[in-house]
Amino acid sequence: MNAIVLLDWAAGFAQFCLMAAMTCAGIRLIRGPAAQDRVLALDALYVNGMLSILLLGIRSTSTIYFDMAVLIALFAFVSSMALSKFLLRGEVIEP
Repeated sequence: MNAIVLLDWAAGFAQFCLMAAMTCAGIRLIRGPAAQDRVLALDALYVNGMLSILLLGIRSTSTIYFDMAVLIALFAFVSSMALSKFLLRGEVIEP
């Protein structure tokens, strides 16, 4: 088996698994009983989306996808911190 064919098959399988994980996180985001569950589901959705874009970059051998993944990781971190601060204190910006 050719190494490129094996890499393409493995990336396709990994992308399928990430899409299944994104579906589960989306369901938890909608049905979550508490706000903390929804925040964790949103974090999982961000991470899986970022990894999906990285796999797309690996499969297409383009570097623009890696820049997009870094931006998603940055926005995910900032939004996670803002949401957790809001849930903890009730406000995002301290007076």
